[in-house]
Amino acid sequence: MPRRQVKQSDHPRRQPAAKTALSPRERALLTAGRVRRRHVATRLEYNTSIPKLEVVFSVSSLRSVANAFSGRLRTMTSDDIPAGMRLKEIAGWNQTREDWQRFLEADPEGCFVAEWDGQVAGTAATIVYEHRFAWIGMVLVDPQVRGKGIGTALLLRAIDHLDARKVPCMKLDATPQGKPIYARLGFQIEYEIERHSLTREITADSGTQTAAATAENLEPLLEFDHQVFGADRSALLRSLASSAPDLVAIHRSGGAVEAFALGRPGSRADQLGPWVAANAAAARAVLDDFLPRSRRPVVFVDVLRDNAWAPALLAAREFQFSRRLTRMYRGENAHPGRPDLLGAILGPEFG
Repeated sequence: MPRRQVKQSDHPRRQPAAKTALSPRERALLTAGRVRRRHVATRLEYNTSIPKLEVVFSVSSLRSVANAFSGRLRTMTSDDIPAGMRLKEIAGWNQTREDWQRFLEADPEGCFVAEWDGQVAGTAATIVYEHRFAWIGMVLVDPQVRGKGIGTALLLRAIDHLDARKVPCMKLDATPQGKPIYARLGFQIEYEIERHSLTREITADSGTQTAAATAENLEPLLEFDHQVFGADRSALLRSLASSAPDLVAIHRSGGAVEAFALGRPGSRADQLGPWVAANAAAARAVLDDFLPRSRRPVVFVDVLRDNAWAPALLAAREFQFSRRLTRMYRGENAHPGRPDLLGAILGPEFG
């Protein structure tokens, strides 16, 4: 069935509210410098024409490294999920077995493992969104065998797979260590992301009884996400909502979805994201609805650093900065979505 067009009346292109939409405490956190924000803009400026960086190593030299890899590259299967879990535990990541399964269900030919001495020593996974752009995630290498070209071989295998499918754009979230490598492969900066975490005390009385998400009330949320993310990822969001229906928070105004937040239980913490809102007031309302729904002592959120409202709202609720990531893309970024309405991403593995 063709997707229903989102009417202008359903989701008006509201501009983020001015700083006056924040509470006095939230504004004070901004002006006191507790929230790092380089500028406040009505629309985030994402760069689509960054000059190529001067680098020491060329793409051909990276290809040489990958070609020198003497192990075995193959597609991943569900039998490899325990090995993937072992690698992500070593890295201290938050994914679950269900997250690996979501990749395999979305693109069984686009998930890869590298074997070294007969053991899985690295992974990479891809997922294509509406053939508008693809995501590369879960690039992991066993630290015991780093320096053998495993990560480079996996990354280039994922890129070659997507190139063969003629996907026009690829995206990923890079760590500071990986950013120069991705730049050598033609990836450019879209925007900066920061992980923040909340650690709190949970008692027996913590949490609230909330209505679970249903297929009917998810549809307007999915349409709003399509507009903001830039592509259809409804199958993935339905999977997340069905596995954790209590972690779906929706804020409406006049019957229309004005903000929403999804969550998923990770191995280390509940992950908040995506967090989408038309303005600061709606963002605050849906955040304050979401947090009591989570009953775990730690919550992670990957927030757009230059968003007009998200950093201040998180700081006011005692979230602490954890690490930096950079969203990067390769190819034509023809469908950037509405990053000005995006407070937090789904996660670095899914976009």
